[in-house]
Amino acid sequence: MTATKEQQSQRANPQQDEDLGGVSPPQRNWKGIAIALLVILLVCSLITMSVILLTPADTLAGSDTKLTVEDLFGPDFHVHDPEALWINESDVIYRNRNGHVIRFNILTNETEIILKNSTFVAFKATKYSISPDMKYVLFAYDVKQVCMYALFCGGIVQIKNNEVQEVWELDPPEVLNSRLQHAAWGVQGQQLVYIFENNIYYQSDVRSNSLRLTSSGKEGVIYNGIADWLYEEEILHTHVAHWWSPDGERLAFLVLNDSLVPNMVLPTFTGATYPKGKQYPYPKAGQPNPMVKLFVVNLYGPTHTLELTPPDRLKLREHYVVMVKWISKTKTAVRWLNRAQNISILTVCDSTTGACYVLALCVFVSLQNQEPFFSQDSSRFFLAVPVKQGGGGDFHHIAMFTTQVRADQNEVRHLTSGSWEVTEIVAYDENSQTIYFLSTEGSPRRRQLFSVSTVDLFKRQCLTCDLNKAHCTFFSADFSPTRQHVILHCRGISLYYFILENNSLLKAALRYKRIQLTEYKSLQIDRFDNLASCSLCCRDSGPGGQQVDDQYSIDWDSVLVSSDNIIVARLDGRGSGFQGQKILQEVHKRLGVVEVQDQLAALEYLLKFPYIDQTRIGVFGRGYGGYVTLLLVKSTESLFKCAVAMSPVTDWTLHASAFSERYLGTPLQDDSRYQSSSVLQNIKGFKDQTLMLVHGTADANIHFQHSAELIKNLVKVGANYTMQIYPDEGHFLSERSRQHLSASLSSYFRSCLQEEMLPLSDEEEEEEE
Repeated sequence: MTATKEQQSQRANPQQDEDLGGVSPPQRNWKGIAIALLVILLVCSLITMSVILLTPADTLAGSDTKLTVEDLFGPDFHVHDPEALWINESDVIYRNRNGHVIRFNILTNETEIILKNSTFVAFKATKYSISPDMKYVLFAYDVKQVCMYALFCGGIVQIKNNEVQEVWELDPPEVLNSRLQHAAWGVQGQQLVYIFENNIYYQSDVRSNSLRLTSSGKEGVIYNGIADWLYEEEILHTHVAHWWSPDGERLAFLVLNDSLVPNMVLPTFTGATYPKGKQYPYPKAGQPNPMVKLFVVNLYGPTHTLELTPPDRLKLREHYVVMVKWISKTKTAVRWLNRAQNISILTVCDSTTGACYVLALCVFVSLQNQEPFFSQDSSRFFLAVPVKQGGGGDFHHIAMFTTQVRADQNEVRHLTSGSWEVTEIVAYDENSQTIYFLSTEGSPRRRQLFSVSTVDLFKRQCLTCDLNKAHCTFFSADFSPTRQHVILHCRGISLYYFILENNSLLKAALRYKRIQLTEYKSLQIDRFDNLASCSLCCRDSGPGGQQVDDQYSIDWDSVLVSSDNIIVARLDGRGSGFQGQKILQEVHKRLGVVEVQDQLAALEYLLKFPYIDQTRIGVFGRGYGGYVTLLLVKSTESLFKCAVAMSPVTDWTLHASAFSERYLGTPLQDDSRYQSSSVLQNIKGFKDQTLMLVHGTADANIHFQHSAELIKNLVKVGANYTMQIYPDEGHFLSERSRQHLSASLSSYFRSCLQEEMLPLSDEEEEEEE
């Protein structure tokens, strides 16, 4: 991590080694489409293959100590993120590895402890937040996970010279020892907002009385300023559904009405004599969605709440609000999406009148949550939009819109181009007329920080390409308030945080472990002593995700690579992200078709290499990857010796409406798409396969119902399967369960993929004797 450009080049660190390769395979055993797939996968670059190979010991820089599951969960392998935040143009606050909260001045290079780790211990606090005036700290403690929410107690601590001066419990009026759903500082002074029982409460400072801004909140029905399950997981990707104006005088918030949404029950089996069930609204494909409204409340003077009206095109239809951003003291940019998610409307809304006017209308936009950047007078704004790049199809690039009275008359100027993706616009400096953005230019695996002038397109440069380029090619960036400095997060192979944190303990631990060397190219290996088994890993990422990138990653499959002569292959085929819209949209309205073809084509390519044993092939997938895993097993005859599907989707009619309908359409309109995409169709394909299922019984994302329906059908056809459940665990397992699962998966694949020892002949026995 770095605070100034001059300091960025002052650090370097050792590299951890991995063995990978990129491939572009032909299709397996389907002669009719072999040529077509070859063109699609090779010429259009729809596949990037990452193959992790166990290297001989003499190629390793460190010791030959094998990586173990215990290592993964040990303290030396812990990744520390200091979670650095700008508090002004020259100061950053972060939490160091010892637990102290530090204030760091980037101009003087001086640091001071503003909150000691002993304070966290005293309050048993899990999260903290410092007020804008730096005088108070908000703590969350006694956190309890209830269904999808983490309920917690809140406390405010006054600090002075690193010492605690005074403490307040954060409670609504006339309620003691309350459990809150959310609490946070505002943007000025000591403003506070918190949510209790789905209602919003406001305090102008820590000593003032709380003011309840809404009163309609009802558990499981009406949500004010906080997301229900659908909006948290599928739409906003956060539980926060309220937004402060830049001067702190107004608060925009969503009101979600789930009264028509069917409820799902999450059971709790342990800890009581009788099991319990917790209901929460969960709209499945074709079922009623939550109704959404957007309001703004004036916090200064008499409170006044005003609804911001949706575009006429969506007023009487089901729709989503996917993005809200204040662009001035009184105006907000709002992105509205129809239920089919193929029409996106960007509006600017006036918080004094409630009126909204349309700025842009897009069709099938994939960057739904993207925030536009506006000039100070709102006459121009910048977005990453799909732009056709020759035969390669559309790629996201930065466009500058000059606003007119009518949205269809806006002038558009494209600032970037090429067969690569702008993944995020991170800042706009109006003084220098410069846009800063992250992109995949050079490789889809990478994220580098670039700048481009809005007046001279030839003034485009990469700011991180020469920064520690041997060890880090995957960055995220956080700019200071005036865009003069930037905190860089190196998330790549070296896992190096410049200046603030270098994760030296982890780097030291990795030096003494047998870790794989990483390469991204066609497999070319001159020597391999023995035949190796192979495991395809179809991870959790669904359409638009990415498995093959330069981000640091080490997991249970790394143990197999380090210790068991097992090759692990990961694939970004059609439907994956960051390679253009043409590749992404290949799965639209045909989930589970091209992904399976590409996985099999990649495997066919790998099986041509002499060091891979085609009798020892396994596959693992989680979530959407579990869905693909099941389709792979079902569609092949004895190709996979073993397979593990964790929390798999088995029937899209059982899954969340927002995801299912985005890629398959509404089931009432086209049932055949859901039937053909279901794992539960033609279940006999599992009869002669070896399959392991893993699922948490309290998974709120992909319900245990999916695995239950599959098991019921597997029993009917006499299929061979094993089941490993985690009682009362959700989609993301607790650390103890994750360690147990990692050990189980390692043991399962180690046993399944080990080389079978043939009995010795009489002559061989005599020779040995």
